[in-house]
Amino acid sequence: MTALTETPTKEDLWDRAGGLNGIGAAVGILAATRVGQLVMIWWLNGGVAEPRSLWERLLIWDAGWFLRVAMDGYPEGYTYGASGQLEGNELAFFPVYPMLIRLGAAIGIDPSVAALTVAWLASVCAAIALHLLGSSLYGKRAGWALVAICCSAPASVVLSMAYSESLFIALVAGMFVAAHRRVWWAAGLLGLLTALSRPTGAAAALGLAVAALLALRRDDQHDGQPTWKPLTAAAVALAGVPLYLGWVAYRVGDLTAWFKIQTAGWGTSFDYGASTGKFLWTTLRSGDGWVPMSVALILLAALAAAGVALAGKPWLPIAVYGVVAMILVYGQAGFYHSKPRLLLPVLLTLLPAVVAAARARPRVAVLSITAWALFGLWYGAYLVTVWPYTL
Repeated sequence: MTALTETPTKEDLWDRAGGLNGIGAAVGILAATRVGQLVMIWWLNGGVAEPRSLWERLLIWDAGWFLRVAMDGYPEGYTYGASGQLEGNELAFFPVYPMLIRLGAAIGIDPSVAALTVAWLASVCAAIALHLLGSSLYGKRAGWALVAICCSAPASVVLSMAYSESLFIALVAGMFVAAHRRVWWAAGLLGLLTALSRPTGAAAALGLAVAALLALRRDDQHDGQPTWKPLTAAAVALAGVPLYLGWVAYRVGDLTAWFKIQTAGWGTSFDYGASTGKFLWTTLRSGDGWVPMSVALILLAALAAAGVALAGKPWLPIAVYGVVAMILVYGQAGFYHSKPRLLLPVLLTLLPAVVAAARARPRVAVLSITAWALFGLWYGAYLVTVWPYTL
């Protein structure tokens, strides 16, 4: 499963990805998953006690927070409930996605329409970036497999919702493509935007730093680029998460403000995996509830997949990003049913299936990915229609 070691030129990568036809196929795969899942949401929605419109389903939960940030801005400080207890507020949400919503609203688009338009356009960009990344690392078929497997994963429904995952995946995949090709100005810019999109952007920035160090260690500096370019790209990306957390601390007047807001609003705190371990132990012992059981199995399967991926010695920046991101997901307390969504951008867990699909006979690969997609798309549709809790 070892990735290709050479750094492709722009022309090499374009040819390896299949050119315009290859990109079109990747976008077509994305479109098929999104349309199929929307049909499933519509179908399941008709069977619930209190049906909502399809539009409302795509604008629930975190979407409201992003819209409030976009239209009302961030609060000046902490928010307290009627009894004086600290509550979560909009400062928990990183700024890039709401800024894009606000930009859409500024040119006259309804904020809800802007939120979904940004998410859907970002999904298209994510499909293109994933295809380029998979093609750059393992070849054209792997690029298509990466798009299909990621965009039909059990939590991939958020790619159609007013959530930031589609934007994050587009940015992180694009960042790694740029780093693999040594286009450092693009890698640094995309890395900064990634870090300002979600907290796990810190893991992506570490991956970019590793890519920069690998570039400096290469003996054949055939591209003649000065050493400051990869170092600057890494430094810019690494600054993103601290910049936002520092701004929140300054705005509130408390160095740990962001962490306190996360804990107060969503029970999110880093407990070194104690709560995740307790959830797995309790759920697997009791077998109570098929959604908790399925989440537990997804978490275990993701760990196993990451282990297989690491054994195959993938490109080191992807490995570092994936391991650190998984530590952040498994190591924090919070809503257990949100963890599959948080794992969606962790590309490392997808690599074994991607490489296997790329090496299999086309018919076998198509049938296998189709079976995966049917379950994953239905699962996500179920979570936003029948399951009553947030993703």
